[in-house]
Amino acid sequence: MAEKSLTMLAVGDVILEKPENGKYLNLVTPTFRKGDVVVGQGEVLFTDRGVKTYVENFPAPAGPSVNMQALADAGFNVITMAGNHAYDQGTPAIEDTIAGFKKLGIAYTGAGMNIDEARTPAIIERGGVKFGFLNYNCVGPAGEWAHKFKPGCAYIQIISHYEMNSSNPGGSPDVYTFAVPRTLKAMIDDVQKLRTRCDVLTVAFHKGILGMPETLAMYDQQVSYAAIDAGADLILGHHAHMLKGIEMYKGKVIYHGLGQFVSVGQGLTDEQRKEMRSLAAPNLSTYVLRFDPARNMTMIAKCIVENGKIIRASYLPCVINDDQQPVILKNEGKGREVFEFMDRITKAAGLNVRYEWDGDEIVIHQA
Repeated sequence: MAEKSLTMLAVGDVILEKPENGKYLNLVTPTFRKGDVVVGQGEVLFTDRGVKTYVENFPAPAGPSVNMQALADAGFNVITMAGNHAYDQGTPAIEDTIAGFKKLGIAYTGAGMNIDEARTPAIIERGGVKFGFLNYNCVGPAGEWAHKFKPGCAYIQIISHYEMNSSNPGGSPDVYTFAVPRTLKAMIDDVQKLRTRCDVLTVAFHKGILGMPETLAMYDQQVSYAAIDAGADLILGHHAHMLKGIEMYKGKVIYHGLGQFVSVGQGLTDEQRKEMRSLAAPNLSTYVLRFDPARNMTMIAKCIVENGKIIRASYLPCVINDDQQPVILKNEGKGREVFEFMDRITKAAGLNVRYEWDGDEIVIHQA
């Protein structure tokens, strides 16, 4: 095993549905290219022959196959694929995305032509250190999931239970969420098997409540803690398209929500998105899909690895500019706004970390 320090960078949801998508990653490419391992969540897949399945309430178009080159050019070398849009464009999107990643040398996990393939980890080696990745969709819908004879994504099934605990029929219930034991055990088995094959083990979950950055569902911590108990070193969360708090469990860092990193869909023009961003102010308690500027705060998670162990975890604060490009911020102005937002939502969620500036990055410490 090498003694050189290695840098792993990770970001949340990446959507590249429009042509000429390379420009949207231009401003972060220099930083990505300094990373030894760069991982992102492939929120939508790529194909030129997709078949609309309508298994999701808001089915996503596929990105053109040529757009995969933009990921490689930016410096991504691992893409997680499990999510609520994994099967929106049917079998062709999974086939073509996997084929494209193989051609470009991008490792992938979380989706496949059957459930065994979807649960297969990605393993890459840098400087004598092996990095292993697993990825699971925790938000459904069931039509996205892979099975023995059906393509799709790896998954953990989550049950939601609503209980009225007050004398107020029709009022707001208490909500309890938990993983179906069979599917949770499958993830635990995968982590335990991978543990012996790599030095740094990361599990990425597509999870979290939309529109409530300060709130974690019960299952958020259940699945994260279970993965760490099974041997994971790091947990990455995405799906909510907003930042979520960070916590530590048994000395391991859990990024509950990395936020939306690039969202360039076919549904809106850049000018329409720019106009919509000016219509509402961020609010911790309410959320309007597509309209809340808090959605434009994001981050790049950063982990330093020495001797096969994560010795430091931090994040680079970012904002998505008017041209839909993520911009890395400094310890001033908007960078401090992201710091304050993360500090506020982390405390509101009752999580056990504190943040500290170190130059222009924000280091995570146990509180």
